[in-house]
Amino acid sequence: MVTFLAKLWIKNYRDTENPSVREAYGILCSIVGIVLNLLLFAGKYLAGILSGSLAIMADALNNLSDAGSSVVTLIGFRFAGRRPDRDHPFGHGRYEYIAGLVVSFLILLMGIELGKSSIDKIFHPESMEGGWLVILILAVSIAVKFYMHRYNRKIGERIDSSAMKATAMDSLSDSVATAVVLVCTILYQVTEWNLDGWGGGLVALFIIYTGISSIRDTLSPLLGQAPDPEYVHQIECIVKAHPEILGIHDMVVHDYGPGHRLISLHGEVSGDGDIYVLHDVIDRIEQELHEKMGCEAVIHMDPIAADDDHVNAMRDKTQKLLQQWDSRISIHDFRMVEGPTHTNLIFDAVVPQDLAETEEEAKDRIRQIIKQLGEEYQAVVRIDRFYVK
Repeated sequence: MVTFLAKLWIKNYRDTENPSVREAYGILCSIVGIVLNLLLFAGKYLAGILSGSLAIMADALNNLSDAGSSVVTLIGFRFAGRRPDRDHPFGHGRYEYIAGLVVSFLILLMGIELGKSSIDKIFHPESMEGGWLVILILAVSIAVKFYMHRYNRKIGERIDSSAMKATAMDSLSDSVATAVVLVCTILYQVTEWNLDGWGGGLVALFIIYTGISSIRDTLSPLLGQAPDPEYVHQIECIVKAHPEILGIHDMVVHDYGPGHRLISLHGEVSGDGDIYVLHDVIDRIEQELHEKMGCEAVIHMDPIAADDDHVNAMRDKTQKLLQQWDSRISIHDFRMVEGPTHTNLIFDAVVPQDLAETEEEAKDRIRQIIKQLGEEYQAVVRIDRFYVK
């Protein structure tokens, strides 16, 4: 249904990198979520009144809170789609992350409240009234919630939305929670075992787990998570496809929300090349990254001595020695300064973020490693860390 509505109401619905298309998807899914959750609330509330079940009533209120969560998501997409302004030159895309975080906290809060009510119900059980109408309402609710999980997950992956993914997880938890309530209701209908409080407790635990997981997933991009390795690999392939680029380093991905990324990196070029030609190449790469990756790219042109065989040989020897310590280490901006008593090898060493040594300890170790080339060699090194997962 959502895919049909997207084709009907969203212009260029396949262009999910377009901020206006992403906003339209978010608003459409939020409106569908509000309508379906209100209908589910009405049906479950009726079932709760008919049965006298706390678990069903709590499940109904959970759907009402989901409708509120969809409103939050809708507002988040509306704010995220606002154009950049003087105070926010990189746009408002992080509103979407904030909306996902608010939804996650609402999930957690509902789980805690349901847990409190369930504990009270365990110690003070009350009689319930079964009925096949109640069972039918719960069964339909499970199917509807599972459908909502499927379309939220699909759209969330299509537009890379943490808010939509959090909503998908919430819908899945609701589907499982209602299934637990359904089982308890059927058992009471058949055996008169009153497991209402225990069923509500299991539902509460599942909802709390889902809320905590969603908080972790939505908080991570707000704190500045490492970029996706596949995303980094795509950038490297585009840049290195140009023969003028001999290597790249110091890549940084600034995430200002889906569709709002700023990329900066250093591109190594031959030091004896035509600066005007090389500058034109850099401009074309930046434009290509914008068109293919939907990001704003800033590339620093880094000249190196590409034709100095002696320098290149020493660079390779240095690289191999350092990789004997850790195979993930690489070097760049390598230069040699020869003097009457010693030779300085000047370079940046890129080490993994999880390296046990501190920056100073890493420098000391590298200086000792360089001594294997000869006592006359001294390392003048700066430590860079790479953050790709």
